[in-house]
This record gives sequence, structure tokens and C-alpha cells, in this order.
Amino acid sequence: MGPAATAEFYAKLVARTAAERDQDHLRVAIWADPTVPDRVAAVLDGSTDPYPALLAGAEKLRDLGANLIAIPCHTAHFFLNRLAAESGVPFVDMIAETAEFLAGRTGPVGLLGTRGTIAAGLYQRGVPGVDWAVPSETGQRNVDAAVAAVKRGDLAGGAEHFDRALADVDAPLSVLACTELPLVTGQAAGVLDPTDLLADAMIRRCGGKPVDARPSG
Repeated sequence: MGPAATAEFYAKLVARTAAERDQDHLRVAIWADPTVPDRVAAVLDGSTDPYPALLAGAEKLRDLGANLIAIPCHTAHFFLNRLAAESGVPFVDMIAETAEFLAGRTGPVGLLGTRGTIAAGLYQRGVPGVDWAVPSETGQRNVDAAVAAVKRGDLAGGAEHFDRALADVDAPLSVLACTELPLVTGQAAGVLDPTDLLADAMIRRCGGKPVDARPSG
């Protein structure tokens, strides 16, 4: 739904597929609909309803022949189970992939995401056993500002806000739980981008082979 995040995810699918020729890559249909109503507002106060547009997109992909769908949007995972049930197409769950990656990890893990993702507890409930460190209100405002900056094309400004947000959680590893954030991390250490995990899972489940690459951080 975020155009830049959508383009970045497709780039990850290409870069993370072990391929020597075009024919080694996946067949992909992309439905990019920036008009989908605000997912964060839907979770926080119900003032918007993105679900009909999300379902319509899933049905369009199904009608194009898609037999597996990924949503590179963390907040939209709030609707994932319902979308899979009503569209009849299975989805790869980015949060479940993150849970598998973090299994057994000890110590605090930062969680940088939209207010909707954090308020819904998508990672807190979906990734058990992790000591999540969420930003302070000041840190969350910097996350919000970083996301907004990416959406308006201001990557330099987004990077400044991201750096402040990352410092705020003060954890050895932080999960980038918003798909705009990986576009402004630069060379930041100690970050995990779940869209790397999502891309690898899509590649495996579609019969491809991921390159031998670890996620960021």
C-alpha cells in the first residue's frame, strides 16, 4: 500500500532469489493500491475501514492466478486471517516468520512500528517469549515522523527521525515493524527487517531458492 515499500519488497524478492537467468525468478503479480484507507486509524479508533479494499486487492490477485500472497505492510496483518479465509488464497505471515527467526532469543528487542501495529499487539502476541522494548512517546513520534517522511519522499529527513527512534529503544536488536523504515536505516547496526524474512519465505514456498543471505542485523 505504501508505493515505496511495495517497490522495495519486489526488489528484495529479486535480489534474494538464487538465479542465473530470468527464468529462475518467480512469476509475480503486484497489486499496489495507495488508495486503501489508513490501516493505523482502523486499528486505533475504527475511523477508517480498509478491509473492503484489502479484500478486493486479494481477489484481484486470486483472479490473476496467484496461489500465495504476501502483504509488505505490518499493520495490515491485523486483517490477515480474515483476508485468507474470505479470499480463499493463503498468505505468508510476516509476523510468524519473525517469530520463528527470533525463537529462543533472550534480552530486550526493540519494536519500531506504527502506533496501530504496537497498539494491536501484533508482535507482542505473535512473537512469544520476547522481551519487547517499545519506544517512549518521544521515540514513537520520531517513528511516526520517519514513516511520514518516507511517504512524501524525504528519505534524508526520515533517516534523521529513524536514528532518534532507534536510540530511544536502547536495545541490542530492533525489529523494523513498518515497511517504510527499512528505506531509511542506512548502515544502522542491530536492526532486523522482517520483509527479508517474508521475501525468503515467499521464494521457498513458490519453489525458488533464497540466496544464502541473513536478514539485516
